[in-house]
Amino acid sequence: MSDTPAAKTADLCDAHAGTPHFQVAEPGFQDYGGHRSFSGPISTVRAPEDNSLVRKALEEPGQGRVLVVDGGGSRRCALVGDVLAALGQKNGWVGVVVNGCIRDAEEVSRTAIGVKALGTHPLKSGKRNEGQRDVEVRFAGVTFIPGHHLYADADGIVTAEKALR
Repeated sequence: MSDTPAAKTADLCDAHAGTPHFQVAEPGFQDYGGHRSFSGPISTVRAPEDNSLVRKALEEPGQGRVLVVDGGGSRRCALVGDVLAALGQKNGWVGVVVNGCIRDAEEVSRTAIGVKALGTHPLKSGKRNEGQRDVEVRFAGVTFIPGHHLYADADGIVTAEKALR
């Protein structure tokens, strides 16, 4: 796994901003994983304060994908922690973007995976098997579409319909 995406988000914006199917996420996401830069095809989970489907996704072979988790921006619990970050790393996911919180930040920072989230919260989420998998999710001004590509680094997050160089 590389800590460097195919291109920096700033360079991608210079080359592609304003073109169809290129989106730039609003700021507000913090870096928590061991890799600050990551990129790959998008897979999604809609997880309303329930990380059951997040775990199921990260148990699958990641094949270089990025899991985008829409927790509705909730700051009432964490949707990813050290166990799930390590599971994602083990199974070949390159990153996780959480529209919500994570926990176990110190341990997550030692995993070889990118993790971006709105913040941290010590309380774990519920386990009700609620949510949806691989559906379009919208937050931070971006529609995250399964199969499209996500690029993330210290400057932010961008998406494109196809892989960019």
